[in-house]
Amino acid sequence: MQSNALYAFFDEIGDITRFTGKFFIELFKSRFELKEFLRQCFYIGNKSFGLVAITAFIMGLVITIQSRPTLVEFGAEAWLPKMVSVSLIREIAPVITALICAGKIGSGIGAELGSMKVTEQIDAMDVSGTNPYKYLVVTRVMATTLMIPVLVTLADAISLYGAYLGANIRGIVSWDLFWSQVFDTIVYSDLFPSILKTYFFGFIIGIIGCYKGFNSKKGTEGVGQSANSAVVISSLLVFVIDLLAVQITDVLNLN
Repeated sequence: MQSNALYAFFDEIGDITRFTGKFFIELFKSRFELKEFLRQCFYIGNKSFGLVAITAFIMGLVITIQSRPTLVEFGAEAWLPKMVSVSLIREIAPVITALICAGKIGSGIGAELGSMKVTEQIDAMDVSGTNPYKYLVVTRVMATTLMIPVLVTLADAISLYGAYLGANIRGIVSWDLFWSQVFDTIVYSDLFPSILKTYFFGFIIGIIGCYKGFNSKKGTEGVGQSANSAVVISSLLVFVIDLLAVQITDVLNLN
């Protein structure tokens, strides 16, 4: 039983690897589907912005409120903007935003392509002469790779504004003082790695969502399983990529 599960695990890893390799092959072929790519960028970016913005604002507000008592206890309340800004920019905002997108975008792609698979729309595209992989997969993966960093950047700004409001709930921190402390604390080595890893977040969310949709089983139950497994696997891989990014950044900073 365990050997069968292990075999299925490595078999799926191989399938995902082949699926990813095919993406890069199709990406550099001629006739890029620009119109579909822009439509997916609008859907992924615009349609997800509201949820990301609300979550980022609450996240910055709550973290600031929760951090204040500990800093007050040690007489370090003045460090509140510095500590919160570094925590949000480096780790919290990128990872939470990626997880939100994995839940909303990853499941949406998996369910959409899964429905097209079980209703044989993908087969019909292939028969009609349209490359379904290039039209459906390449455009969606490129859109998620591009738009997740944009959403994370906006989430960073909104969460910092939420942190500013949180700092003024039980104290008084001027606008100029708060932002001067934030920008004095955040350095290039904080900002660049946190944005760079979001491109990998977006890529893996798009690849897993498309892979699960393209390999959906027959019936509505298969579509639901594709959407669910797309969220689970992409969320797990977001944490794995984040762990690797933190380790690489730590090694580079030591050197």
